[in-house]
Amino acid sequence: MSPISFDRYRDCTLCPRQCHVDRRAAAGFCGCTCTLKAARAALHFWEEPCISGTAGSGAVFFTGCTLRCCFCQNFPISQQGIGKELTDRQLTSIFLKLQAQGAHNIDLVTPTQFLPHILRAIDLARPALKIPIAYNCGGYERTDTIDALNGYVDIYLPDLKYKSPHLSRDYSQAEDYFEVASEAVCHMIAQAGPPRLDPATGLLKRGVLIRHMVLPGTKEDSIRLLRWMADTLPKGQFLISLLSQYTPFHKATGHPKLSRQITTYEYQKVLEEAVRLGLTQGFMQDKSSAKESYTPPFDLEGLDAED
Repeated sequence: MSPISFDRYRDCTLCPRQCHVDRRAAAGFCGCTCTLKAARAALHFWEEPCISGTAGSGAVFFTGCTLRCCFCQNFPISQQGIGKELTDRQLTSIFLKLQAQGAHNIDLVTPTQFLPHILRAIDLARPALKIPIAYNCGGYERTDTIDALNGYVDIYLPDLKYKSPHLSRDYSQAEDYFEVASEAVCHMIAQAGPPRLDPATGLLKRGVLIRHMVLPGTKEDSIRLLRWMADTLPKGQFLISLLSQYTPFHKATGHPKLSRQITTYEYQKVLEEAVRLGLTQGFMQDKSSAKESYTPPFDLEGLDAED
């Protein structure tokens, strides 16, 4: 039985916002009621190589989000509510269909607001569902929520976006972001253990991959974040992915510092510090990665499923 019951929707505290909304009657901070919604379920080839591999991850993009990043590349689903209503049994069918299509894993993208449905769908899919489950989130998670995912999630793909509370307040409406996300990441690492890669394919089977996207004008904050990771997190117990793909989306054009791509100099300085600190177990991006093609179309692909 799922450790996160449907009763949690009555007085919602699934995420650190703890908005206490009765989501049976109204939307919470995440923008969602208790009705499960997703905007896309398809093979996805734009994650890190150890996640997408050659056949793609089985990515399910859920509607809503517990953060409100002004630069969100997925803003049509995270903040504008695009998506199709599903039952948990339909979600189960989607998981199994993605597996049948050859997906290397089930990639749950922004899943927190629908965890009661998602965990029930995973329970229903067992034992037929045999590929790893990846939890792809913004890092802004309650530790008791992460602890409840033990036995359901194999791979954690959290962001660590900021060290500065001022940046997280201005850009994501979450002044406590680092305080919350840093503790959550520690729980993810303790739960998942060291990265386990398939020696034949290079695919990640279990572990934590921490993503950090360098933003324009914030290289100093990125460097402070890297130093915290090197000083605090257990060595060899996680992978890191340094992203250069920032492109102004959504409301970012209204922020003078965010209305441009990052420079080669900014990214290089952050990368050099990661190398100096020994944070070399993971991935980097070419500077040419800053483009809109990393955002898939949210056209409800793959959401036709039997109940």
